[in-house]
Amino acid sequence: MDRARRALSQNFLTDRHAVHLMVKAAAPEGLVLEPGPGTGVLTFALAEAGARVIGYELDPRLAGALAAETRDDPRIRVVRGDFARARPPREPFAVVGSIPYSATSRIVDWCLRAPGLTSATLLTQREYARKRTGDYGRWSLVTVRSWPWFDWRLGETVGRESFRPVPSVDSAILRIERRARPLVTGRRSYQELVERGFGGVGGSVRASLRPHYAGVDAALAAAGLARDTVVGHVHPDQWVTLWRRLCL
Repeated sequence: MDRARRALSQNFLTDRHAVHLMVKAAAPEGLVLEPGPGTGVLTFALAEAGARVIGYELDPRLAGALAAETRDDPRIRVVRGDFARARPPREPFAVVGSIPYSATSRIVDWCLRAPGLTSATLLTQREYARKRTGDYGRWSLVTVRSWPWFDWRLGETVGRESFRPVPSVDSAILRIERRARPLVTGRRSYQELVERGFGGVGGSVRASLRPHYAGVDAALAAAGLARDTVVGHVHPDQWVTLWRRLCL
């Protein structure tokens, strides 16, 4: 059992206060998909808050136990399988979950690709949440590339003692919310700009973009960026300004 738990990167959320923080951050309503419900601590809290929950559990033992426990509860359905391989619902839905650290990138990528996703409230490794929300003063490609469509926010820290077994690091709530209106009108041109910026040589956003666009210096000035600004230090909103100056 312990070997299987390690293989599936299972650390179960047991702290009721942390569950409360997750539900408060998610403000669940309507359909909610939960990756890795485990023993169902968060699942029941989401249902009590008014959500219809579909939990995707990869561990057959846990999936069977939770399915049996919720068999007569119309608010909860348990699916045995990999959340990241699930087909997104056609109706609007949210994702809420305390997710395995090892599956974080796959789950986040799935959420960003799902057309009906309204928000994702994920309990992740704290370092991951800080990196994705610019808390270190740097911005990642994943965040910048999706920024016109999704707002990324760092929520409450949840200490490692809130899990069993206790992991080696703390967690934090990562909130990804779809914007009511995108900040740009050209997805392809914006993402091409960002990928060229992050994929260039020389370190600075100026060095990365000048081979591909005219008027880069004027665009940098409009965005309030120095010519030697490192790509990772460009705020996502400044990328939107660069796109407006260079791609419209």
